Amino acid sequence: MCKAVQTPEPFPEMAYLTCLLAILHVHKALCEETLWDTTVRLSETMTLECVYPLTDNLTQVEWTKHIGTKTVKIAVYNPNHNMHIDPNYLHRVHFRNSTVGFRNMSLSFYNASEADTGIYSCLFHAFPRGPWEKKIKVVWSDSFEIAASPDSYLSVEPGQDVTLSCQLQRTWPVKQVIWEKVQPHQVDILASCNLSQGTRYTSKYLRPTWNNCSQGSMKSSLIIPQATATDSGLYRCRSEASMEINETFVIRLIITDGGMNKHFILPIFGGLASLILVILIIIIIILYSRKRRRQARTPLKDPREKQNKVATNCRSPTSPIQSTDEEKEDIYVNYPTFSRRPKPRF
Repeated sequence: MCKAVQTPEPFPEMAYLTCLLAILHVHKALCEETLWDTTVRLSETMTLECVYPLTDNLTQVEWTKHIGTKTVKIAVYNPNHNMHIDPNYLHRVHFRNSTVGFRNMSLSFYNASEADTGIYSCLFHAFPRGPWEKKIKVVWSDSFEIAASPDSYLSVEPGQDVTLSCQLQRTWPVKQVIWEKVQPHQVDILASCNLSQGTRYTSKYLRPTWNNCSQGSMKSSLIIPQATATDSGLYRCRSEASMEINETFVIRLIITDGGMNKHFILPIFGGLASLILVILIIIIIILYSRKRRRQARTPLKDPREKQNKVATNCRSPTSPIQSTDEEKEDIYVNYPTFSRRPKPRF
């Protein structure tokens, strides 16, 4: 007796599409969650900064490089053991500061090349908080400040709390806001808010900052407490909307020093010096032109007249020169009058 076997129905096409969209969504979410704390421009003597900002007890620090799915260990430092550096990096890297406490474990490169681009990780093992990791991406690029033209300027005195603000997109709902400090050699993420998920990024930047992270707000703000001269520079606000619309707003923060900012002193005095130099050149040209015109308008005198004039000027004022007949005048002479006395008779 034969028994009929029911074959399964083919998997619906809609289910395939749903599964594919779910995979793409998960992949996209994972990519979005990957944030580089710092992006560094490749140079021969570049330095990857890594400073532990807390006061926990540190036991070990590790530097690694991610190459695809492979992780290469560059260096390991433990205060109770010797420094270990991978043979491929032995004469190419060194720790910038490995003093007691080893909180500043910045890694410097000698003669770095294009092969040194990629993603690096600095991992501190701390007690009792546990691991603290900073990710750094090294890229081939020009100066980062070239592409960050400031849209606004803000000048404050040192010691004040600084609030930087940028207007968010109103047409579409904003999904994520990122605040960065842009320097010529590197870009540091200061704050990041995923407004759609309500998550906040913990910055690995040396300077503590605060920012608002609330859905529905039309502005994003970054607060820098008690600003100092080192806080001067370019700050960039990047907002990403749900419709893949991105906006960028750059602010140049200027910390004044003694009332007048040093960034403006040189340009002002340089401009004044240039203006004074131009005025002097114009005055000299005008005076020279007037002198030439005056000489051109004066007619040349007869050479004989000029010679007579010179000869006349050379004569002595007491020289006996007879005047002409026309210039003769009557001469009067006074003679004394003598009285006539009678001759005496003898």
